[in-house]
Amino acid sequence: MHLAERLSRLGTESAFEVLARAKALEAQGKSIVNLGIGSPDFRTPDNIVEAAIKALRDGYHFYTPAKGLPQVRESVAAYLHRQYRVAVNPDHVMIVPGGKPTMYFAISLFGEPGAEILYPNPGFPIYESLIKYTGATPVPIPLREENGFSLSADEVLSKITPRTRLLIFNTPANPTGGVVPKAELDKLAAGLAKHPDVVVLADEIYSRMTYDGEKHTCFLSYEHLRDRTILLDGWSKTFSMTGWRLGFGVWPAALIAQAERLQINSNSCASAPMQMGGMEALSGPQDAVVKMMKAFDERRHVIVDGLNSIPGFRCVMPKGAFYAFPNIEGTGFKSKELEQKLLNDAGVAVLAGTAFGQFGEGFLRFSYASSTENIQEALRRVKAFLAAHAVAR
Repeated sequence: MHLAERLSRLGTESAFEVLARAKALEAQGKSIVNLGIGSPDFRTPDNIVEAAIKALRDGYHFYTPAKGLPQVRESVAAYLHRQYRVAVNPDHVMIVPGGKPTMYFAISLFGEPGAEILYPNPGFPIYESLIKYTGATPVPIPLREENGFSLSADEVLSKITPRTRLLIFNTPANPTGGVVPKAELDKLAAGLAKHPDVVVLADEIYSRMTYDGEKHTCFLSYEHLRDRTILLDGWSKTFSMTGWRLGFGVWPAALIAQAERLQINSNSCASAPMQMGGMEALSGPQDAVVKMMKAFDERRHVIVDGLNSIPGFRCVMPKGAFYAFPNIEGTGFKSKELEQKLLNDAGVAVLAGTAFGQFGEGFLRFSYASSTENIQEALRRVKAFLAAHAVAR
């Protein structure tokens, strides 16, 4: 078979590869504590489940408009106004099966040979994968430990060239838990006014997941950039709905028709009953979100304190999402090597920082979307493994 050359440029998401290896080891009888996958361990709230079941019983069995059911798009617009005081036209909202379609559509619209696309590194690996797939040149924006893994507006702006088509950023961020302060976003937005041809993809899938009074700034609030800002958000993380495959994008007026065409050519539409569950999530009680975030905050302190107690580790306190991203340079291991040894020898599944780009070397990602008991057991195993390694050396 003669496969298209572009497939050789397509990467993957290591979280699923590590998950598969962890499951294979468990099938062999090995005890594994999995802190590798970025999926909340809470059940989807009952009111959301019941809304989807009711939708099935009420006959929501068929195709919907490609952009999504009108009432669901209206609920997204109302939600964004309620949460962030931004006015959104429901006609510019598109409901998609998960967060990745919005990402795929945006990068496909602007990625081609000769174009440059800026993206965070370490960052969600699919950014770089899709940029390379389109033939565009990926231009990394380094996220540094000493800066709390926030981007630097000045550095981002310095990387823009006449070939720059798209700027991607993610706050709160995967894999670092970093949050870009409002002052830095203000500076970035002001600087982008001088680059009218650069479109922004603001990945805000963790927008409700901040700590210590940190307030999320929705990039749609910068009115002078609304005509070239694409918002990526959804239900997976905030409402513990990863398996529902439901997300939404807010598109500029000039791009929504192109995005809709891509949806028609790929997914047709998102599942009708899932959309109805999603509408209930946005408009119904938010108690479950508050409860989940309280638990994540408690776990955040447990895991960061625990990681900082391990010789060779140091970990900044994440301000958002549910990931800790410790520096492991003091252990003497490279990231991928330690990832593999912890899984095979200690029974702890985590991800190498290099799974998220070249600037992730020297780090591991721990997801604390797991019980406190699991986190404590994982920490015990990591500490014991490294102590044994030190003795062996």
